[in-house]
Amino acid sequence: VQLQASGGGLVQAGGSLRLSCAASGNIFSFDTMRWYRQAPGNQRELVAVVTRGGVTNFADSVKGRFTISRDNAKNTVYLQMSSLKPEDTAVYYCAAFRVGSTFWGQGTQVTVSS
Repeated sequence: VQLQASGGGLVQAGGSLRLSCAASGNIFSFDTMRWYRQAPGNQRELVAVVTRGGVTNFADSVKGRFTISRDNAKNTVYLQMSSLKPEDTAVYYCAAFRVGSTFWGQGTQVTVSS
């Protein structure tokens, strides 16, 4: 399975962006779809998770500002980001997890200016 992340860009603080992660295969086969991010000099951190059943979970730093959703028909996962802050600046990666397998997308840059 290949994952293609898109939608990153430059946005002012307080703005919004929607990231997309398009999979070449059936995302319903994965237990969870996830978004991670990595800022320069930092470790990659988990931002949001959506399970096959649609249950979501978020890092404390983005709760109330980000939402994650999946469109199984389009094999696409979305990360809607609102009220963006400069500290949200990072490369955002999507990932697909199932027992024994993990797949990563190539990353998309999000830059939030103050």
